[in-house]
This record gives sequence, C-alpha cells and structure tokens, in this order.
Amino acid sequence: MPRAGGYDADAFRVAYDRVLAKWPADHEALTIATPFGVTRVNACGPRDAPPLLLLPGGGGATSVSWYAQAADLARVRRVYAADLPGAPGLGVPAADRHPRTVADLAAWLDGLLDGLGAPAADLGGHSYGAWIALHYALRAPARVRRLFLLDPTQCFAGYKAAYLLSALPMLLRPTPRRVRAFLRRETGGAGLDPDWLRLQEAAAGFPAARPVTAPRPAPEALRGLAAPVLLLVAANSGTHDPGEVLAAAGRVLPRVAGEVLPDVSHHALPQGAPAWLGRRLTGFLAG
Repeated sequence: MPRAGGYDADAFRVAYDRVLAKWPADHEALTIATPFGVTRVNACGPRDAPPLLLLPGGGGATSVSWYAQAADLARVRRVYAADLPGAPGLGVPAADRHPRTVADLAAWLDGLLDGLGAPAADLGGHSYGAWIALHYALRAPARVRRLFLLDPTQCFAGYKAAYLLSALPMLLRPTPRRVRAFLRRETGGAGLDPDWLRLQEAAAGFPAARPVTAPRPAPEALRGLAAPVLLLVAANSGTHDPGEVLAAAGRVLPRVAGEVLPDVSHHALPQGAPAWLGRRLTGFLAG
C-alpha cells in the first residue's frame, strides 16, 4: 500500500525484483543479521570461491544495480551485493538503532562479513558505497584484500557546486518525476535501463534514515592503505572533476591503478558502464 509521501512498497518490490531478474540464474537472496537490523544480500557464483562484497551508491540505488557485472564477477568470486542499512532495499532496519557514524558503518560491515562467514573479502563500491568501502578498508585493513572504487564521491575531491544545486530539489522532496528528470539530465538519457530507471523512481519517498556523512579520509590515513586499489572515474561525471579525483588519489594511495571510464556519467554506473567493465574488474581481482 502507498505510504505518506507517495512511497508504494509493492511497486518498489516489483521494480526491485524485475532488475534482480537480470542477475545470473543461480542468484539467491540472503538475509544477514547485523547490529543495525537485517541486511538483504543478493549472491551468486561458486560458494567455495573467494568472497567479494559490493556496495551500491546512495539515493535510490540498491544492490541489484550490479546486474551488468554480476556474471563476469561470479566467474572468479562468490559475489555478495548488499542493500545499505536504512536506505532503499529489502532489509529490515533495527527499530531503535541505525548507523550514525563511520564507526557504525564499520560495525555494520563487520557484522555482515561475520554473518557471511568471511573473515576477509574483496570489496567494491560505487559513489557513496565506494566512500563506505574506502573508510572500511582504512579501519579494518585485515578484512579487505582488494578494493575497487567506481566514481567515488567525497573520497579524493569534493562535489561540484553546480551538481549540488541541480540535485537539491530531488534531495529535498524526491518524487518519481523529479528522480527521472534529474537522472536524465545528469546522464543525457544515455545508457539508462528502463527497468533500472523505474526502480529509482519507485524508491522516491522511501522511508530512509539520514545517510552517514563525514570529512574525506585524511591523506596520512590514505598513505597507509596497503590494499591494492582500482579507481575508475566516469569521464562524463557531473559530480566532481574526474581528473582531480585521479590526481588526488595518485598523490596519496601507495598501490592505486586509476583509469577513466569513457562515455559514461556518474549516475549511469554501474548498470550503464561499458560492457568490458566486468572483465576489467575480474582482471584486477585476479591480481
């Protein structure tokens, strides 16, 4: 039934499942208890393969957005894609506790990896999910083997002021119409899967908790990150300056490979990425 603000849980579930159907046929749904409630995880790939945990971006993004890379990644890893706590998805947040700090997000990921039976894992994220992944790698280096970041926000450079002004109406009062208009404007309408776009619209008005925010990681902390990092920035990103992101990361990360994803914007990732992205990620994970 629709809720206040126009959110329709049934429509959201239908849209979520439609995108999930694009995953490999062997995918399965897991529910993992964490200190902040139950997290929904979509999994695929050999159960005895090394684990890879994927985190989506913020806003209306969910774990199912990784469908375009899931098959490639599942050839070399047991893939686990998680819905973020308190964000759009099929998890069940704790009634009296949600993440408020970076330390809370780290505790959530500790609980998630524990529940998956993974002492350590490869970790990948897009946008806000990449920000979470990077902070976790800094706080729990023994649990992160390799790290890939897709157009990460607030990690190595700040937002463009014009982007924040453009996003403001959608952030203040999200509606399906505003979400669609914003995404089409930011991406030029290119590379947007209609089913994925319907899911972003269906997430408008989701009763989400306020996302965790914090300053960018300190340069001295980044210089101490031992894990190999693959940093992929969107050539057409309106979120930040791609060249600035690559240059800043190159100055502080000791083991980083940086590349530009051509002809793609920030909000088209990961589903609208070039077809070869999955192979590039598997090559990085294979070392």
